[in-house]
Amino acid sequence: MQLVVGRIGKPHGVRGEVTVEVRTDEPEARFAPGTVLRTEPGAVPPPAPANGPGVPFRVPAELTIEESRFHQGRMLVAFEGILDRDAAEALRGTLLVVDSADVEPPEDPEEFHDHQLVGLAVVTPAGERLGEVARIDHAPSSDLLVLRRPEGRTALIPFVRAIVPEVDLAGGRVIVDPPAGLLDL
Repeated sequence: MQLVVGRIGKPHGVRGEVTVEVRTDEPEARFAPGTVLRTEPGAVPPPAPANGPGVPFRVPAELTIEESRFHQGRMLVAFEGILDRDAAEALRGTLLVVDSADVEPPEDPEEFHDHQLVGLAVVTPAGERLGEVARIDHAPSSDLLVLRRPEGRTALIPFVRAIVPEVDLAGGRVIVDPPAGLLDL
């Protein structure tokens, strides 16, 4: 499974540096010099500048980080081989991904990566199946499990111990003890 760790934004300066919208809890590790990230084109491809006369620029399948730093609250990244603003502009909207198999599991047993939870069955303490985890929404106050109900609706479940007392990765399930009415919203 491919995990998105960032999305390339606009160029910064004239030497090929770009802004990156960080989508990982560990930006220092994911964007360390020498790290190779796979690419996926963004939703709207930018106009393609040329790599020379008559040669359109193609986003490479992988980009190697040459340098990264935070500047005014934004991550700035320089990639090997991206030497000017035109090439940097052609990368705009590109997603940076890693394979989930390459991601170390968290050391804290109470911490989980999103990809570990997506697809798990959601059951009550009595074993009644409520649905499955469709995705995780990261809200300011707490993370939310987006539950896909059997009838096709979705429900939001705050990912807090009082409501989600147990995550059983080995058993492929999340135990949820929802307060009355939570799943009816």
